[in-house]
Amino acid sequence: MVSIAKARLSQARAAVAARSPRLAGRRCYAWLRNASIAAIVLLAVPAAAAAEAAAVNAAIPGVGASGLPLPRYVSLKSDRVNLRQGPGTDYPTAWVYRRAGLPLEVIEEFEVWRKVRDAEGTTGWILQNLLSGRRTALILPWEIKGAKTRPQVEIRRSDSDRSPPVALVEAGVIADVQSCDGLWCFVAVDRFRGYVQQKKLWGVYDREVVR
Repeated sequence: MVSIAKARLSQARAAVAARSPRLAGRRCYAWLRNASIAAIVLLAVPAAAAAEAAAVNAAIPGVGASGLPLPRYVSLKSDRVNLRQGPGTDYPTAWVYRRAGLPLEVIEEFEVWRKVRDAEGTTGWILQNLLSGRRTALILPWEIKGAKTRPQVEIRRSDSDRSPPVALVEAGVIADVQSCDGLWCFVAVDRFRGYVQQKKLWGVYDREVVR
């Protein structure tokens, strides 16, 4: 686009100079100023379009090399899983998880390794074959730290605050997520099944629908 503007500028200079040498300087200057403004506008259009596209892309969840979305929630397959400081067995172990079914958030992928984040914000790398796509969630994990007694959450018979409870579970308990509609999740804890408000779970995104 800029090259077109430069070509037109050269043509205008030649035409004005041929008609009137006196006016050539003034008219060429005026045309140059207008051409410069046009060139700036032409450059601004693709720049604005690129900025808009970048904003749209930033709002869209990414896709990892595995073809699965990033970020996403998974759970641990085993009762003993090493969390490493980097994507490889040569990296030191930063932590050892000892709780099968614990929900984790995958935030990055590298070959057969997955960078994860837990409910406390700790991050590290785990082999993909130690992770499961089975959806689980922690109940109110943010209420545990510093609490003398753990608060309890009611599992209800239906997705309503007026529905009678079928069980009381403590904060920090792992629930198997069966489905979510964006406000309520149908979960299983031991032999109990019922509904918990989605905002009380860590392991599902806000307004996420799980089927």
